[in-house]
Amino acid sequence: MSDKISYETTGTCCRLMNVEIENDIIKDVEFIGGCNGNLQGIRNLIKGLNIEEVKSKLKGISCNGKPTSCPDQLATCLEQYIKNKAKANV
Repeated sequence: MSDKISYETTGTCCRLMNVEIENDIIKDVEFIGGCNGNLQGIRNLIKGLNIEEVKSKLKGISCNGKPTSCPDQLATCLEQYIKNKAKANV
């Protein structure tokens, strides 16, 4: 069974991310807003990858001098998912 999460971003052109995760693997991601071509590329590159791997590769990326970016916000989304999953398993 997969988990489907929605994450409202801050500080980016993309406003919302819908992520589907199954067994800690990214099954799919949808970006609402943002640079369509770049976000389609990110989507295709991360599908099938482990959430920890994706998080570590994307965390800290900035965009045009901003302190965050769409990839960084995706990493933050995954961090939040991991924390919530750990709390649920306690």
